[in-house]
Amino acid sequence: QVQLVESGGGLVQPGGSLRLSCTASGSISAIYAMGWYRQAPGNQRELVAVATNTDSTNYAASVKGRFTISRDNAKKTVHLQMNSLKPDDTAVYYCKADIWVTLRGRGEYWGQGTQVTVSS
Repeated sequence: QVQLVESGGGLVQPGGSLRLSCTASGSISAIYAMGWYRQAPGNQRELVAVATNTDSTNYAASVKGRFTISRDNAKKTVHLQMNSLKPDDTAVYYCKADIWVTLRGRGEYWGQGTQVTVSS
């Protein structure tokens, strides 16, 4: 079984910063892409940022220049550094990973989500 555990959400004022972390655990043979998605009330879940196992990254236009995704492959962890936060960034943030599970094969796994609220 594979589990993704997120941490680092919370309440922050506009212009502030937060750092999200997500760690994968379980019978993992390989991790391919790891990324962050978010879903605000009434909206569809959207991609925020993704980092592949070949060190390429991709960002949503709305966060480019403000957010930075990074991976610690040894710790099976992905981070999302969020700076210059805006009220529009308020959402539940979900970690997603593309993982090869030992004796099971490749699949996509989601974390439970962590709330980020940007408000004065």
